[in-house]
Formats: sequence, C-alpha cells, structure tokens
Amino acid sequence: MESYPAVENHGLIGDLQTAALISTDGTVDWFCAPRFDSPSVFGALLDRRNGGHFQLSPDGVDYTSKQLYLPGTPILITRFHTADGVGELLDFMPVTGAQATDEHRLIRLVRMVRGTMRFRVQCRPRFNYGRDPFELEVHPEGDLFRSPTLTFSLAAFKDVERAFHVGDFHRDADGVSARFTLHAGDIGGVALETVGAPRAPRALSTEQACDLLAETRDHWRRWVGGSRYKGRWREVVERSAMTLKLMTYAPTGALVAAPTAGLPEQIGGQRNWDYRYTWIRDASFSVHALLRLGFTDEAQKYLLWLNARIREARDGAMPLQIMYRIDGSPDLPEEVLGHLEGYRGSAPVRIGNGAADQLQLDIYGEALVSLELADRNGLIAPYDGWRKTAGLMDWLCEHWNQPEDGIWETRSGRQDFTYGRVLSWVALDRAIRIARRRGRPGDIARWSAERDAIYEQVMTRGFHSGRRAFVQHYGSDILDASLLAMPGLNFISPTDPMWESTLRAMDTGLVSDSLVYRYDPSASPDGLAGTEGTFNMCTFWYVQALALAGRVDDARLTFEKMLTYSNPLGLYSEEIAPTGEQIGNFPQAFSHLSLISTATHLDELLDQQG
Repeated sequence: MESYPAVENHGLIGDLQTAALISTDGTVDWFCAPRFDSPSVFGALLDRRNGGHFQLSPDGVDYTSKQLYLPGTPILITRFHTADGVGELLDFMPVTGAQATDEHRLIRLVRMVRGTMRFRVQCRPRFNYGRDPFELEVHPEGDLFRSPTLTFSLAAFKDVERAFHVGDFHRDADGVSARFTLHAGDIGGVALETVGAPRAPRALSTEQACDLLAETRDHWRRWVGGSRYKGRWREVVERSAMTLKLMTYAPTGALVAAPTAGLPEQIGGQRNWDYRYTWIRDASFSVHALLRLGFTDEAQKYLLWLNARIREARDGAMPLQIMYRIDGSPDLPEEVLGHLEGYRGSAPVRIGNGAADQLQLDIYGEALVSLELADRNGLIAPYDGWRKTAGLMDWLCEHWNQPEDGIWETRSGRQDFTYGRVLSWVALDRAIRIARRRGRPGDIARWSAERDAIYEQVMTRGFHSGRRAFVQHYGSDILDASLLAMPGLNFISPTDPMWESTLRAMDTGLVSDSLVYRYDPSASPDGLAGTEGTFNMCTFWYVQALALAGRVDDARLTFEKMLTYSNPLGLYSEEIAPTGEQIGNFPQAFSHLSLISTATHLDELLDQQG
C-alpha cells in the first residue's frame, strides 16, 4: 500500500473532453478515453499492479521532484532534481474543441535545464479497467496498441537537428519501455494519441511539439484572461476556474463532479464512488461561480444542457434524475470491479452510480437557482424550456411533502430531510420570480401557496427546540452542514435568532479547527460502514455563513486556513482526512466552485468594511 502516491500528489491536465492525473514522479496514474466517463486506459490509482500506468522519470538515480502549472494554463511542469542536473517534464493535452472525437493527444515534452540526466519511459496500458487484452503493432514511427474498446499510438519525437535520439523501445506482453539521455539544452519526449480508426503512428517533431505547447498555452491564457475577477485571491480563483473548465465536456457543456472514480472517502473504507458524471446539483452551482467571474458562454452552454434534460423530463414519480452521463444519457448502472484492489486497498471499486435513481428534492431548487440567476444576467430560457420548467414546479407542488434520499445520497432509507424542503421552497420561489419578471405563464397562486406551506413546515418541524438548531431531518436532533446554505439562499435572515443558535450549534458540533463535517454518520447511520473526512464544500459554505452573520474576521481566517489544505497546484479533492491529507475523488468540482463563490462574496464584504 505504501507504493500508492498521495491523492494530492497529482496534477490534472485535459483537453475539454477527457483528462489525466499525473503524479509527482511523472506517472500518468489515471486516464480515460475518449471521454471522462469512458473506461480507463491507465488506472494505477485504483490498482498499482494491475491498473496500468505511463511513466516518464529519471532512471537509476535518486531525485526530488516538484510540480507547478505554467502560469495561466493547465500545462503541468514536473521538475526533477538530481546531483547531476535538473530536468523538466511538461505534460499537456492540446484542446480538442466542441465536436466529440475519439482522437486525443497526451504530449510529454522533456527539456534539460542543466547538467545531464538519463530518463526512462514505461507505458503499461490496461484497457477497459484492466479487463481487455491488447495487441502491440510496431511501425516505423511508433507503436500501436489495439484493444477491443480503444486504440492508441505511442511515438517518440523525431528530431533531425539534434543529436538526441530515443533508444529502441523494449517490448513485451505488458507494454513498452525505453531509456534515453538528455544534456543541457536538449528537448525530447513522447506523444500518446488515441485514434478513432486504426492507422500507423505519426511521430511529432520536437518543433511540432513545441508549437502545440505554445498553442495550448495561448488558448488557456486567452480563456482565463476573460475573467473579470480582480480580487484578493485572484491566483487561486483563476486556478479553480481553470480546473472547472478542465472538468467540462465541451461538446455538451456538462460538468463532471470529478474526473476520477473509486477514490475513497476513508482509506480502506466502502465509500468509493464514481464521480465522472454530471449532477444537476453540482453543475447548477457552477453557473453561479462562472457568472461571478464573467464566463457567460460556459454558463449558457450548461444551461442548454440543463434545459435539454428538463425538456426530456419523464412524467410520473420523478421527472429529473439527480445525475446523467455527460452526453445526457440517463443510464448509469453501478457495478463493482472486483479484480481491482482499490486505492490503498479501499475496495470495492465501483463504476457507474446506483444513486442516479434516488429521489433528491433539492435538485429542483439548485436547478431553479441557476435558471433564475441566468435570467437576471440576460440568459433567458426559451419558450419550450420555460413550459417544461413550469411543469416541474407543478410536479413539485404535489411531491415536495414526502420522504426522500437527501443531498448526501444516503442508502439507509428515505427521510423528511430539512435541506430538501428548503430547496423545494427555493425552487418555487425562484420560479415565481422568473414568471413575474418576464410575464411567463404559470400557476403562480398555487406555487406561492405551496412555497409558503413549505416555509411554515421547515420553521416548525425542521428546528429542534432542545438542540436550538435546524436539524438534518424531522424528528431528529442531528446537525447537517448542508443547512449552512439557508441564509445565502434567502430562506432565513442571518441575524434571525433561530439561525444564530443554529450556527453556534454547528460551531461546536460539526467544525474541527475551521474544517466542517457534513454530519456524524454514527449519529445518523447512512447505510454504509466507516467514517469520512471533513467536506470541503461545507467548509466554504461555513465561511459564507460566518460572513453573512457579521463574523467577517472569523470568515476570512477560516477561508485562509482552508487555502492551506490545497495541494501545491491549488487543487482540492472532496474531503480532508484527520491527518490533513486529501481524500475522495480528485479534483472535486464542488470544492472549486464553492471556493470561487466564497472568495468573490467575501471580497465584496471586505471591500464594504473599507
């Protein structure tokens, strides 16, 4: 188990259709192709021996390494330091564009800064999560790996101007490897390219690779230059924005919750989920973050995706699923990959997600928050989209008052979750605002009556008089950090005595040195064994709740503390373990979008203080 690198010891690269995680030792530990939700080609994160990897690192010498991003880009630089020299590995994926394609390139460019260094390349693919065999074909310019589900080529750079040449590849049943030496000023490397139709590999020249590097650099700098955020935390906010962009599937605008699957919420535990899908909740929150930064096109692209799901909404008990594949497909059957040992032995490894069919009433609130915010920013829903949205509100009027599975996707049975009720109120409230602002048709009288009924129910049944706090579900005294969102959603005033006592209860019941737990699984069994770490999004929500309550200094300190838990690249997973290490799928959209929203909101409050 010691051979597994820490989750945070990875950087993320991508081309807006898929992504790869690369460790500080230069190993591609995770790569799925041709899409985020495709089977893995390299999956060493989930099984070091049998998952597959693609390593490029110093050979036969002791070294130290550090990672950074080329400023203003997601081009990952891994610097290797040895007694004899310093070398840099630049990993990047040229942007593919908005048309879905099977052709993706992962380019690994090495340049020698000073001295001399011998490198080793080792490519050990394991197609379809290690379930598919492959054939290896040798061609004049590189090698071709064929499997039943994917084909890719691997080729060293060709360079006629320099004396550097990659030695002959050694080939065996596991893959290929090679060794080469670079001297100060030398540039070389390898490129992996997935191909839609099998064809002979085409090697890049060093000049071509450098041109692609410059094009990729310029693309990302133009994009991030469109941000209008100029506040106190510009660098971390822009890094979070780029991370969200990297997790967006350009052909549809859908945002994956994370590019990984199976990374545990507790080492050795069972909470190992597949997050390579689009949750209505997560992606709707992203609209707020993107619009705050001025990225209107990205917000609009997702809203088109959301409107398509609303137009396809099923009649009956549950019109929207809580999550979909990135192309909008609703089919996400969950299965266990029993042949993989899991990250540091954390089994079972799951792909697909059985929670897709859960009833989570809050998703309607989050969807309407994004639609109403977009409407205020001039992104107006088309007629058919509004008509179906109004139908969703009519359905919600009939179904909000029932037990559900809740925001945290518990698997222990349905409850009357307070957060679900609050967000049902939000959904109806925001629909009423849109209808009145735009003169749209809808049963506003009914929506208003049900909205008010929800409000009265939450205030009378969701508040526990003994605990002096709003609680997870009716009839319990369990605290739940999702309720930190209540004042920010304008459900309750941040100075209401009921809210002030709730915040005090959370201070002592869920907060550990500024980090926030979602809830206590031992007090509220969720159908799964084990525990989990603090939840990053909840910590950012806590910052906003503190700020709204007038505790701005506490909010700023908590936010600054939270920034120290990112990895050196500014990336966050889902949770922080008691040891301070990052756990859960990585990087996590929830963490980064809530960082953006929190930073921009806190900036405004601090500016008001003068």
